[in-house]
Amino acid sequence: MILHILNRPPSSSLAYRDALVAMGSEDRLLLIEDGVLGAMTAQVRHFQAIDGRLFALREDLNARGLLGQCDASVQVVDVDGFVTLTEEADKTVSWF
Repeated sequence: MILHILNRPPSSSLAYRDALVAMGSEDRLLLIEDGVLGAMTAQVRHFQAIDGRLFALREDLNARGLLGQCDASVQVVDVDGFVTLTEEADKTVSWF
């Protein structure tokens, strides 16, 4: 399993498309920094193909005043959860 890490939202970058194309059936995607905007209901539709494998970093949501506003399909993880996802992955790939 590969953990893909995306720091740009679909509204300002097409990097999410490359990440989705590169993802295998077991891979996971973690939204960080401004990428957490993609966890909002208005943008989460871009990630429908990976239902159940989309995560957003709690600290970045909180820093942007978005904590508690994620779409229900997004799993929110804190820094410890980020570490766990990294440990479970064979490797990580960052998308900018």
